[in-house]
Amino acid sequence: MERTARKNGLVQGVSDELAASMRQGWADTERHDLQPLPQAAHTARRRAALSARFPGELLVIPSGNPKVRSNDADYPFRPSSDYAYLTGDQSQDAALVLEPVAEGGHRALAFLRPRSDRENGEFWTDYHGELWDGRRNSLTENEQVLGLPCRDVRTLVEQLRAAAGPVRILRGHDAALEAALDGTADAVRDEELRVLLSELRLVKDEFEIGELRFACEATARGFEDVVRVLGSDRPTSERSIEGTFFLRARVEGNDVGYASICAAGPHATTMHWVRNTGQTRPGELLLLDAGVETNNLYTADVTRTMPVDGRFTPLQRKVYQAVFAAQEAGIAAVKPGAAYRDFHHAAQRTLAEHLVSWGLLGDRTVDEVYDLGLHRRWTLAGTGHMLGLDVHDCAVARTALYVDGTLEAGMVLTVEPGIYFQADDLTVPEEYRGIGVRIEDDILVTEDGSENLSAALPRTADEVEAWMARVRG
Repeated sequence: MERTARKNGLVQGVSDELAASMRQGWADTERHDLQPLPQAAHTARRRAALSARFPGELLVIPSGNPKVRSNDADYPFRPSSDYAYLTGDQSQDAALVLEPVAEGGHRALAFLRPRSDRENGEFWTDYHGELWDGRRNSLTENEQVLGLPCRDVRTLVEQLRAAAGPVRILRGHDAALEAALDGTADAVRDEELRVLLSELRLVKDEFEIGELRFACEATARGFEDVVRVLGSDRPTSERSIEGTFFLRARVEGNDVGYASICAAGPHATTMHWVRNTGQTRPGELLLLDAGVETNNLYTADVTRTMPVDGRFTPLQRKVYQAVFAAQEAGIAAVKPGAAYRDFHHAAQRTLAEHLVSWGLLGDRTVDEVYDLGLHRRWTLAGTGHMLGLDVHDCAVARTALYVDGTLEAGMVLTVEPGIYFQADDLTVPEEYRGIGVRIEDDILVTEDGSENLSAALPRTADEVEAWMARVRG
């Protein structure tokens, strides 16, 4: 990565002859036959819904800027989910602006970086010129693709400084745009915009459901890849498992939707084990929590717990079957008109019943255990969450519409109960310690019930064993 010759974005020591050479001899690559994005009709409808909620107000939704990983190296860029939801675009340093119009409604404009200027040398002297970072669409090309008028984002700061009337901006993604509205925008009003954008995504449209369906299908193939690695003769590291799934995510999609949890043995009892520094061992379990993010940024979120050597021990099977029963109860509670919390209560009560039946809570009844939350020592987390562009989608929606709300057809959520016996937990018999089991699937609420989008992966203990044997050949 050659950057030593550049300083403050410019190449140093350029001769007049080289500069003249770099200005000429380039073919015209402008494209005139581009088709709109498949989701363009959906993004237009989404913008219209946003427009209707804030009549007469200027709305600014930035895509965000690259974030530094270390020194002069950035993380791979991913746009803000709300910007992607409303435009389908994934450009950095961009923004969607909804300008109120006199006759009502808004005019939507995408502010983007144009092609690099070859005449002034920007395309090769600038740190992020196209010669270094690759070709990007022209503004005219982006108008074809996005179905939106496109403007040069370098003019946006000055336009925002001159903005009059009520303004809202999605904060936390572009400090320069926020600074341009200093004294105009209001933090409380901006938070209302952020909350509404989250709520607009609670019910998925047909394009989003198709994306999530594909994400789950690709994720299932990634899990099969991992099983093949587990079937090799040598011990398998958690990092090898992580890399194996990541390859599938990059081949079939954009990335993983979140840091993969590849938790072997006692690591499976740590809810957010993403260090992935351990080794798999025969006789132990592997808890794999991973999801492919599609090229349009929708992610699956699936967990399977598998015996490393392909066969559950009797105790592992007992714990696994308890978690499966809890998941079955949770999934059965997912249907239109049900309270969002119903699936959580159904799954957690089932887990409490099993824990009580195993004698782990003394002589307390299931009702006592559940009312006091004593089961949570070993079940830890909630049973699921909304899913979509973010793995924890719609996270800032109002409580009344989300966790205290009612399920509707088109919502997609995870159902993921688990039991986690920590390796140092002296309140359980020694043979339980270090066993962690979670089963997670992505569930679409339908008009008459639900559909398991990740059903291609087996769930019962017998099915898991048969599947592993078949994949390993």
